[in-house]
Amino acid sequence: MRTSILLLTVILLGSVAWGQGRGMPVPPGIRQADQTEAQTDKNVPPPQYKRTNVDVEKLKHDADQLASLAQSIPNDVAAAGRGMLPKDLDEKLRRIEKLAKHLRSNLNP
Repeated sequence: MRTSILLLTVILLGSVAWGQGRGMPVPPGIRQADQTEAQTDKNVPPPQYKRTNVDVEKLKHDADQLASLAQSIPNDVAAAGRGMLPKDLDEKLRRIEKLAKHLRSNLNP
């Protein structure tokens, strides 16, 4: 039984290798498309990314403000759990979202 499985595997692998070695004919349109694609790739210059000048001090200030707001949120959530919802919690969370979005857009090209 084991020999027959081994023999079947060898035959299967041999037939796959023989089929690939024959070289199946490629239609002429495919070759022309490959050549055109290769030429097009050579003619297109690589994209150039312009890095805008980033105000590092402004980003640092925003990051510090974001950190300070984020540190105040657990206390506000604990107060909300006791039934006292701080009125500025919603504004703090919106400000955190805005600062995070601003930092992400300025740090990622």
